[in-house]
Amino acid sequence: MTEFIRYSGILERDEQEELLAFARRLAEVSAAVIRPYFRNGFDVELKADESPVTAADRNAELAMRELIERTYPDHGVLGEEFGSHLPDARYRWVLDPIDGTKAFVSGAYLFGTLIALVKDDRPAIGVINQPIVGDYLVGVAQQTWLNGSPVHVAACDRLEDAILLSTDHWNVFNHQNGPAYEALTRRVKRYNNWGDCYGYSLVATGGAHIMMDPIMNEWDLMALIPIIEGAGGRITDWHGGDPVTGLSSVATNGALHDAVIRALGGESGR
Repeated sequence: MTEFIRYSGILERDEQEELLAFARRLAEVSAAVIRPYFRNGFDVELKADESPVTAADRNAELAMRELIERTYPDHGVLGEEFGSHLPDARYRWVLDPIDGTKAFVSGAYLFGTLIALVKDDRPAIGVINQPIVGDYLVGVAQQTWLNGSPVHVAACDRLEDAILLSTDHWNVFNHQNGPAYEALTRRVKRYNNWGDCYGYSLVATGGAHIMMDPIMNEWDLMALIPIIEGAGGRITDWHGGDPVTGLSSVATNGALHDAVIRALGGESGR
């Protein structure tokens, strides 16, 4: 197997066990807030960037922040809705209460809660929790589990046989090499816009081979890195570099990664 650079952090055995259990509590607390809102006639507001936000987003993040600050008062928190607390802490929880709010407000299932534990500026635990379906996907550097069972990326070594996903086709043209990307979408076997965190969960569980976003915030990204790497895949920024600092993402089954980055006009990053 070809070795490549990994970007996940590593936890000691005892702290991993404790913090994985706590991450599950955060997912349960946020899910309990989100579920009553789903398909239930809530108000939708637009933020400054024209992205939607709801009371479900805000209240779920508040519930998680309160639990973190009560249980681990020396841990930092970064959330999409309420910003940063203790940004220089060695351990930080990075939260996106509803990743895929557009799907959520439409009554679609293609959304989830993202929870990451970052240690020494590297994401060491990643969670994608789907509060309606009940799927709990959690990863560390060495392993990823869906509802307690290990999962792995799917084998595929030719772009022509691959399933490619992304969140928003036209947004690529705003931030990256749009024509190169569009050529890639025509080269692969199948291309779908099953996006946001759902697309990354499909790569980690073997339902797709490639998922990418041309621009990401920290709360969109940190949880994905341990999940993809723990499942045996590879994740970099759009140009093949460190996704933590690059703030874009290309996730693959690993075998396809260099070919994808080359097709996008970047370097392999090995």
